Amino acid sequence: MDFNSLLDQSGSYSKEITKEFFRSVYGYMFAALAISGSIAYMAGTPEFFIQYFVNQETGGIAPLFYVVAFAPLGLGLLIQMAYRRLSLAVLMILFIAYSALMGLSLGSIFLVYSGQAIAMTFFVTAGAFAGMAILGYTTKTDLTKMGSLLYMLFIGMFIAAIVNIFMKSEMMDFVISIIGVFVFTGLTAYYMQQLKHISQDESLSGLDRQKLSIVGGLQLYILFVNLFLSLLRLFGSRD
Repeated sequence: MDFNSLLDQSGSYSKEITKEFFRSVYGYMFAALAISGSIAYMAGTPEFFIQYFVNQETGGIAPLFYVVAFAPLGLGLLIQMAYRRLSLAVLMILFIAYSALMGLSLGSIFLVYSGQAIAMTFFVTAGAFAGMAILGYTTKTDLTKMGSLLYMLFIGMFIAAIVNIFMKSEMMDFVISIIGVFVFTGLTAYYMQQLKHISQDESLSGLDRQKLSIVGGLQLYILFVNLFLSLLRLFGSRD
């Protein structure tokens, strides 16, 4: 067998590993969307909200509401920062728990927006996400600096969103949503490029690839959901 044949076989093997990695990444992403979507649809009724998220004695917000609202943030950070130390089984359990809690949290959109607006926004989000994912995977431009800038914008946007919970400014919410569309579409391209580099890293073990595919699926899921919510706030018609 000559040297060129060996190179061809090595290239085909690398491409197959990359394809398998991205199949897993998108599989986890779509699984998370399916889990969250199903739970959100079931939880998106006034009866469900009143039963589980309203304190029947005081009429205020029940503690479970805050658990559902803020637990995904902690779980997401845990998965992304501690995946090396966690077993694959624990990582999967946390991933499913995150998706389920996000579904409960997202159920509230069915109380605010029409079903048609939610469906149309979902398909628009899917198109925009796919376009930026392809761009991030195929571009030869290094997106590292852009990713760092967008991440700083995301932190500022997150802080502004927390402040706006108390201010309740519609104008600030509108501005945050516009910035969010640019931030999350840009970060989609950036993370896709990062995942491409990871998929081509031959030093990773099979277990590390499995764990990183879960983390990658989670990252893309988070970006998709946040892009969807930003577009829904901008263009969704409220009931």
